[in-house]
Amino acid sequence: MSSEIGLFEAMYTQKAIRRLKPDPVSDELIHKLIDVAIRAPSGGNRQPWEFVVIRDPESRRKIGEWYLDAWNNTYARIPQEQRAQFDASFKRVYGSAEHLALHLADAPVHILVCAHATPVPGAIVSSSHYGSIFPAVQNLLLAARGLGLGASLTTLHKMHEAEVKELLGIPENIETIALIPVGHPIGKYGPAARRPVEDVTHQERWDPATS
Repeated sequence: MSSEIGLFEAMYTQKAIRRLKPDPVSDELIHKLIDVAIRAPSGGNRQPWEFVVIRDPESRRKIGEWYLDAWNNTYARIPQEQRAQFDASFKRVYGSAEHLALHLADAPVHILVCAHATPVPGAIVSSSHYGSIFPAVQNLLLAARGLGLGASLTTLHKMHEAEVKELLGIPENIETIALIPVGHPIGKYGPAARRPVEDVTHQERWDPATS
């Protein structure tokens, strides 16, 4: 494991790491990831999160099968001729995502981020509900980067959420939000390509010239 790095270095070099070694990840490191995750803010300080740490090979295999099925029924259906039109950057992302779909079970740890269901339906409530979860997810991802671990945010398991919940004994009133495979990375971190600040910032009013 590499030594911990500074916050800003972690933020500037964080990206989805989908190619992971099957080597074990210590309980201490996983505990630290979750301990950092729960430091995130949440609406009303409700702290609605729960985390299921999955190491069992059979459970990872089943989740991997459901994830691959979801991949095959969504992104894998993109015609080859359409994929040929992807730019180089998107081709790399697609290839990386496809690798994860084929090898999710090989990730030594899956962290399933869950939340207590919001009691009141509605757009505003839903926005607040997920807004109370994803800061914790980002904290976890940044902590993984800071500790030299690889991790990525995935949600394709949601297409088989009922099966995943049954497999893991998750109660009905708990929603699964994100599945984060964690492991020691294959390859190196580096700055991710992003649109410049000037291209995404509007001063006072929306400026169509920046969009």
